[in-house]
Amino acid sequence: MALRLSTRCLSAAFAGRSFVRNASSASAAIKDSNLPQDLKNSISRESNLPTPDPSASSKTTGLVNQQLPYMVPTYLRPPPMFEKGKGCYMWDLENRKYLDFTAGIAVNALGHCDEGMSVVLSEQAQQLVHTSNLYHNPHTGLLSKQLIQLTHASGGMAGATRTFICNSGSEANEAALKFARKVGKSVSPDKPKHEIVSFHGSFHGRTMGSLSATPNPKYQAPFSPMVPGFKYGKYNDVEAVKDLVTEETCGVIVEPIQGEGGVNVATPEFLSALRKRCTEVGAVLIFDEIQCGLGRTGDFWAHAGYPKECEPDILTTAKALGNGFPIGATIVNDFVCDNIKVGDHGTTFGGNPLACRVASYVLSRLSSPEILDSIPAKESAFRKQFDSLRAAFPNQIEEVRGKGLILGLQLNVDPTPIVTAARERGLLVITCGTNTLRFVPPLVITEAEINEGMSIIRDAMESVWGKAEKVEGTKGQQEMPAQ
Repeated sequence: MALRLSTRCLSAAFAGRSFVRNASSASAAIKDSNLPQDLKNSISRESNLPTPDPSASSKTTGLVNQQLPYMVPTYLRPPPMFEKGKGCYMWDLENRKYLDFTAGIAVNALGHCDEGMSVVLSEQAQQLVHTSNLYHNPHTGLLSKQLIQLTHASGGMAGATRTFICNSGSEANEAALKFARKVGKSVSPDKPKHEIVSFHGSFHGRTMGSLSATPNPKYQAPFSPMVPGFKYGKYNDVEAVKDLVTEETCGVIVEPIQGEGGVNVATPEFLSALRKRCTEVGAVLIFDEIQCGLGRTGDFWAHAGYPKECEPDILTTAKALGNGFPIGATIVNDFVCDNIKVGDHGTTFGGNPLACRVASYVLSRLSSPEILDSIPAKESAFRKQFDSLRAAFPNQIEEVRGKGLILGLQLNVDPTPIVTAARERGLLVITCGTNTLRFVPPLVITEAEINEGMSIIRDAMESVWGKAEKVEGTKGQQEMPAQ
């Protein structure tokens, strides 16, 4: 409380002036005051930052401390508490504004509180929310049809015929893994065909099946042993595919662009080799497009940007599908569907009318030329800024990876201080892989907002690494090393 009162008093003393723009004057006033030294330091810091993390005496910290004792500690969150969002911005409990380059981890593709989505939610919530899969409802089948038709129309998976609607990305992948196992047992009833192949750097979910396909010791070790029958390969290693995928392989799951692993992009040769080998041994090829799909690359599906011979048998999606409302989907071809029978899989909440109607609206927006045609220019805006940063900080920034609006800036140092400095200057950005800053903003972001956010990133880097040097030209973009 003392901090708040003191800050208000000092603010009043500088009425009509910007605290940030007149930092030297504010700092002098603070220095000459009779406040305790620790309070002086705190106020001085806050006066120089537009969105400093909440202090120990703030309303936010008080509320967080009240609530944390009742929550299982599975997350380590930064101090701000967000209560409002609109478009590409969010506001915290202290009513401070942040530009959001995270989109809820590539979820809020239409931004926060999209007006059309709010209308759909309200209308459907007053009509019918849940029936269970014991009964038909108009929206589950409509969404399934929409996904198949949009997949065909956008040049994606040509063999897509049916859809299983569930509640999340982990569930979508869990269904895909179960379907692959069922196919293996069906096509090879007398010989073992149950192995599933995934790749280092991947992330497929937190359920025991999807976790077993995520070869990261940090995630797997606390819950070992994993589900048996999983083996792991090196991403983009074409030569290893033949020995990795064998007659005992029932399925291969791969992300065309690894999100959590560092924004690593699969080569066409790699995906083509996987497709060819899966066909040879009768295995199911699964593309996990939970993070990279639904328009984020500029194509409706990321794999649509690859040669036709790369197409999967199963495609999984979630995240942007509900723009924040929980929903996922597993799209399959006839090769898979012909081996799935009634009772093989199920979900209580999956396919509920509310989620499906929201997703139908979201799909109509994300598949529109208005969204898809704008992505290349937005990617160019980011890359132009990245080139400038690489020229300014050649000793800290190694390369740029990704496509569209799933981009990674690879550092050779810990990015955590940059994330914190950016947040305290009004920008939310996240990390992935090893020392990678990840940029997955809403797809509706404007080029002006991109430039605004990247200006904050530069300020954050200068605050952590020192003033940027003026360097002629830019550092050339490097090839992504095979992981």
